[in-house]
Amino acid sequence: MKVYIDDDSCRGHGVCAAVCPDIFTLTQHGYAEAVETEVPRALHDRVAEAVHACPEQAVHTKESTCL
Repeated sequence: MKVYIDDDSCRGHGVCAAVCPDIFTLTQHGYAEAVETEVPRALHDRVAEAVHACPEQAVHTKESTCL
């Protein structure tokens, strides 16, 4: 699973960083960024929770594909 932040939609609520600080952090300007874009399997549920908790729907995931 990969995670992305829509920079245009993020308003810096920080919910994603509160739910899953291993993947998300806030920049010095208060906006979310993904520390790791490739999500370890052990954190999939927490990232999914962050996706659903974001009030601006700025957090997105995409399943990784193996070639």
